[in-house]
Amino acid sequence: MAEAVTDTGKAGGGEKPRSVRVVLFALMIAMLLAMLDNMIIGTAMPTIVGELGGLEHLSWVVTAYTLATAASTPIWGKVGDMYGRKGAFLTSIVVFLIGSALSGMAQDMGQLIGFRAVQGLGAGGLMVGVMAIIGDLIPPRERGKYQGMMAGVMAFAMILGPLVGGTITDNWGWRWSFYINLPLGVVALIAVTTVLHLPKKTENRSWRRIDFLGAALLTVGITSIVLVTTWGGTEYAWGSAMIMELAAIGVAALVGFVFWETRAAEPVMPLHIFRSRNFSLMSMIGFITGFVMFGAVLFLPLYQQSVQGASATNSGLLLLPMLGAMLAVSMVAGRVTTGTGRYKVFPVVGSVLMTVGLFLLAQMDTGTSRLTSGLFMAVLGAGMGCLMQITMLVAQNSVEMKDMGVASSSTTLFRTLGSSFGVAIMGALFNNRVQDVMAQRAGDLGSKVTEQSAQLDAASLAKLPAPAREAYQYAVSAGTHSAFLLGAGVAVLALVAAVFVKEVPLKGAGADPKPEDADVAGSGGAVEDAGPKAVAEAV
Repeated sequence: MAEAVTDTGKAGGGEKPRSVRVVLFALMIAMLLAMLDNMIIGTAMPTIVGELGGLEHLSWVVTAYTLATAASTPIWGKVGDMYGRKGAFLTSIVVFLIGSALSGMAQDMGQLIGFRAVQGLGAGGLMVGVMAIIGDLIPPRERGKYQGMMAGVMAFAMILGPLVGGTITDNWGWRWSFYINLPLGVVALIAVTTVLHLPKKTENRSWRRIDFLGAALLTVGITSIVLVTTWGGTEYAWGSAMIMELAAIGVAALVGFVFWETRAAEPVMPLHIFRSRNFSLMSMIGFITGFVMFGAVLFLPLYQQSVQGASATNSGLLLLPMLGAMLAVSMVAGRVTTGTGRYKVFPVVGSVLMTVGLFLLAQMDTGTSRLTSGLFMAVLGAGMGCLMQITMLVAQNSVEMKDMGVASSSTTLFRTLGSSFGVAIMGALFNNRVQDVMAQRAGDLGSKVTEQSAQLDAASLAKLPAPAREAYQYAVSAGTHSAFLLGAGVAVLALVAAVFVKEVPLKGAGADPKPEDADVAGSGGAVEDAGPKAVAEAV
């Protein structure tokens, strides 16, 4: 445990360190819940689609979740700032568990998509709650270590998720991929309810002050733009009336959102936080990290199952090089940041490694060995490990305490949007490439095989004639090449943003920020001074 927490515990009573550990344990479980679900679904998806049908709606199982998460994230952050973090956090856990139970009982693809949206509404508050509570309790210098731990939990969930998803799918059935969330959620609920006692907000307790119009405009804008990226070139031609109308609605809603946020009494996303250069750059890097990470987690198991012949369980195991590297590097980055108070090296190095890793993965073909692909994945994982916790740490350090919730929710929102755009855009590129290659190499049979979906489950792949199966394996490798090459190009933008990050030593690093360091003016000291007191009051 951190020295600050331990000292506070000694000052306030011998039981406090143990209580803080219980709080952090509950936060880690909540983080695990938020990350574990999508990782499980990634490996279970072929079996789910095989049983429920609806191959043409495959992407919506993920898209509905991420859209609901993105839409609800700013509301959870603002509600926590205005009315208290604990109540909002507990409510988000309950909503997530309800969505998990309903998803496990879904009888067709439409129900599953709807229930996944309910899950997403709850998930929007889980990560925001975790990060904002840590921001309330832990001073900036110590926060690097604890957010490194949380990033480690995220990486651990990404390791555990494919393993759990594959094992459950192969042995118990895909419905238990959702039911597994319930016991973890109950433990988190009990721990948070009994141990975490944050001060209640007493001022401005009027629901009329919540920026519902701003949230609605943001939701419409996000939904419309993601639908454009999801449907464009697949369901509808890029120049079709539907796509053009959605694009116009999305742009108009986002412009209206920005206009309204300058006038709202309690804006759901206060625009003044973007005046900080570091906050804006971290939002951009977080978006790109989400874009790359979830695209990789979606397409790597597909490549391993279709081209390298792995089972659902083994494809999860084969992700270990990427996720293990992410886990190790994120923990080291958190420790180093806590020890030195400096952080700029991590976004720069992380962006370089992420770009190189994606470029290497784009070189995989039907003859690539598992060892080679594992080394490529490790490079990508190391890059993402450098970036996972730094984006939230720097973003929180760039705002005042009163904006801790909206800063956490905005950063989480951009990462969630990145994942949604990554899955949609990389998925559309992958599908088009697979269908084109199948038509070229297998003629009418190839077109018939992929007319419903470019992603086949293991059973469907096994039933194909040998020539069609070989053509499909080649097509999948060509599709992943295009998807990862696009990812590498996007990752270059993260490197450009990282170069312009202004390194401001974190409070407690032995040097106070200079007056010209406006990124943390009014925040570093406030957080540092409030940290031990907040810990003492919280447990």
